[in-house]
Amino acid sequence: MGTRWQRIRLKTIGPTGTFRPMRRMRPLGEAPTRRERIVRGSLVAGVIVLALLLLLATCGGPTKDAKGDRDGKSTTTGTKATMPSPSGTSRIPQLPVPAAYDTGRGWDIIDGSPTYAIAEDTGLVAYLSRTDDDRYLIRTVDPATGKADWNGEPRRTLFPADRFPRLLTVTTGDNREFFVTWSYGRINQGPGQPSDALISLDIYSASDGSVRRVEIPWADAPKVTASGPGLLITDGKATSAVVDPVTGEAVSVPPGALGYPKGCKECRKLTQVRGTTDKGLLVSGAKEFWVRGGWYSRKVAPKDTDAATGVPASTAGGYILATWQKKKGAKDARTHEVWALHDAATGKAVLQVRCRKPAITPADDPQLVISPQGNYLVAGRLAFDLEEKRAYCFEEEDGTRPLTLATVADDGTAYGARSARSAADALAGGGSAPVTVDLATATPETLARNVRLPGAEIAGVGLFRWTDGRDRSHLTGFPHRDNWS
Repeated sequence: MGTRWQRIRLKTIGPTGTFRPMRRMRPLGEAPTRRERIVRGSLVAGVIVLALLLLLATCGGPTKDAKGDRDGKSTTTGTKATMPSPSGTSRIPQLPVPAAYDTGRGWDIIDGSPTYAIAEDTGLVAYLSRTDDDRYLIRTVDPATGKADWNGEPRRTLFPADRFPRLLTVTTGDNREFFVTWSYGRINQGPGQPSDALISLDIYSASDGSVRRVEIPWADAPKVTASGPGLLITDGKATSAVVDPVTGEAVSVPPGALGYPKGCKECRKLTQVRGTTDKGLLVSGAKEFWVRGGWYSRKVAPKDTDAATGVPASTAGGYILATWQKKKGAKDARTHEVWALHDAATGKAVLQVRCRKPAITPADDPQLVISPQGNYLVAGRLAFDLEEKRAYCFEEEDGTRPLTLATVADDGTAYGARSARSAADALAGGGSAPVTVDLATATPETLARNVRLPGAEIAGVGLFRWTDGRDRSHLTGFPHRDNWS
């Protein structure tokens, strides 16, 4: 399908004001009414009570609610965020979390969206909040302090009213960060007119909240990802478009223009656009893969593998995770496969590790997750240490009881669960037991069954997503103990 694109408008979010009608002013010299005397007396009494409360609060300690609205920024209505004093007095939830995090300090956001996004260089966490039944707005918080930063304006979604838009972070080649919300649906042009299916994207500068809206006609249910320097929209197969988050321009790439490598018969079978790189689109066939206008997997195959068997699984942080079959005739070719971490710019295999082939092929490929500073990566049972040039496959010798790693911190500590179905399942408490792994020693440690795992870490603060007994969603941040000695 040839994809058309349309940039609707460029709009910068700024402070908004609400105006109320003025009340009638009493003429000079006119005696106040009985109602006015009562109100005036109530106000005086209220001021006295407020002064006493402020005095008591000053004596009680420095705990503050992060209501925002300082420096003209909007308030974070419906949330609370506190970074308590060293005394440990706090209204934040006391969750069972790994010992590396200090539950005596932190912040908590209530009734936000099920997902959040992180801008590592900007140092903000973004989430969505409802303003009424069919509108939402984006909010940001400084994870180090729990204080609210900039907020967006209320927006409507093309999804049904009970669903939040999707929320992503995209980083350009020059390290500019953007938060992106997107939804998909149909709009009616008018009575008797056909409805148009659209993808609607709001692209926010992570640094100041300025926003650009982009709407793109799209016939089929889309898949939108942001693992590379641009926003990739696909139909899950070979049809794609790439949106530049800086300009809002979208470029359609039809299936016939994917630059199939010469001599690769498998490249034209099950063709799928997988991601974006600085060099171009990452595309795969039934077995091999390539970067459009760049490199070809057969020429960068890892050592001891069949060069015509590479299949990419996921991308993150300028790296591509791919699986390869061992060379025919290798003694373990029937039982084992090779997982390799490739540099997305050159295709070069940076690290590789041998793993057992699963008895049943998983429905989803392992998703590559990178630490905030980019030194460590994890994906399911795999872990990569770029500093020490080490790769690990965490499973028993016979391939049973594998780990599913979902998060990795800058100190090389990874979190996950044993025998979980996926990273999302591990974070939700699935699997036989939660685990932590210090990649310096590569030794898993089993945690208590009720321990909640961080979904991410930013600025030395672990982020924990959970739902309370009243079915309210929470995003809670606890600082790493090493950062608060």
